[in-house]
Amino acid sequence: MKVNIGIAENQRKAICQGLAVLLADTYTLYLKTHNYHWNVTGPMFQSLHTLFETQYTELALAVDDIAERIRALGEFAPGSYKEFAKLTNIKEADGIPSAEAMIKDLVEGQEAIAKTARSIVPVADEAADEVTLDLLTQRMMVHEKTAWMLRSMVA
Repeated sequence: MKVNIGIAENQRKAICQGLAVLLADTYTLYLKTHNYHWNVTGPMFQSLHTLFETQYTELALAVDDIAERIRALGEFAPGSYKEFAKLTNIKEADGIPSAEAMIKDLVEGQEAIAKTARSIVPVADEAADEVTLDLLTQRMMVHEKTAWMLRSMVA
């Protein structure tokens, strides 16, 4: 059936294109954070291991919310490594960085996702898509706060 929720098809498609990038960024940061959770070493091991678990768990929930919003808007969500690699703004890490380098890398990832979410706001706003705007606001809040907390751990 055709989607008839008061948002024009071209606007829904444009919103979904942005959300697909947000989904790819979020999944890529999820994977990176999970990797760092497994492989962090050093004097901050216990606190970072726990912190990274909290963060990747939150990202896993966000992936589902973003993908389901894309589906509610009538498009298919990307869902493969290949598709995510084409769409994401998050760079992969080379090897296993030091704990401090992991923190700095995750700050950059959190900030990148906040920027991706912010870039979708004008498109969703023009379409009066308050549901997507709410999702984007929540994502920006989480990523900006997480970036601040991570940033506070390094001098």
